[in-house]
Amino acid sequence: MTHRSDVLVVGGGVAGLTAATFTARAGLDTLVLSAGESILARNAHLENVPGFPAGVDARRFLSLCAEGAERNGVALRRGEVTDLRDEERFVAETAEGDRFEADYVVAASWSESSYLDSLAVEAKDRGSKTYLDPDSEGRTSVPGLYAAGRVAGAYHQTVVAAGDGATAALTLLHDSEVPFYHDWVAPEGYFTERDREVPPGCEEIDAEERERRARESRELMRERFAEPYPEDPTMHPSVVESEGDR
Repeated sequence: MTHRSDVLVVGGGVAGLTAATFTARAGLDTLVLSAGESILARNAHLENVPGFPAGVDARRFLSLCAEGAERNGVALRRGEVTDLRDEERFVAETAEGDRFEADYVVAASWSESSYLDSLAVEAKDRGSKTYLDPDSEGRTSVPGLYAAGRVAGAYHQTVVAAGDGATAALTLLHDSEVPFYHDWVAPEGYFTERDREVPPGCEEIDAEERERRARESRELMRERFAEPYPEDPTMHPSVVESEGDR
């Protein structure tokens, strides 16, 4: 079966989900393929993330990132990409036997990038890991292919991954034919009362709508944090294997 979208994001961690949220909010049909659980799920408690002074349950944070992506129109699917080719559009094939086509691809997987071998994209080896070598804005050596997060050699921190995903997505938008200025919600009159049109990607909302959104946000967060997250951190596979040998 062939699935078609404007943007295919390979990797459902923080970088990939952030990138997908930005492209979807700009009106691009966006699909995220995730081969498995993000490495963030191994974290016992997530620190150093803006907005959470006492930190936050890592799995909770990851689930909120996924929920935010879906609320903005992103489709989330399970699938391990084994090959990616450029056939006028990008064509991805998965271990599960599915085929995906897209105009743009954001590689946001872990440091595994062998699925990109057919594209001969520029990469660099660091010990046992292979990382892509994008420019500072996320562009790789292959037009239409962007990279974000750990696979792009970014620092191994959640807040960095989020920023890297946003950067790659915004670069993609600026390179595309989609009119885009900023993803920005402004108070009513911010642009129009200065005789300016609201720029592409921006939005003006009145006080009533602002309060509605603020109320919805408060209620959602109270609900999500009312109880402990139901799943424990995922242990590193090597620990699980060693425990199995006992």
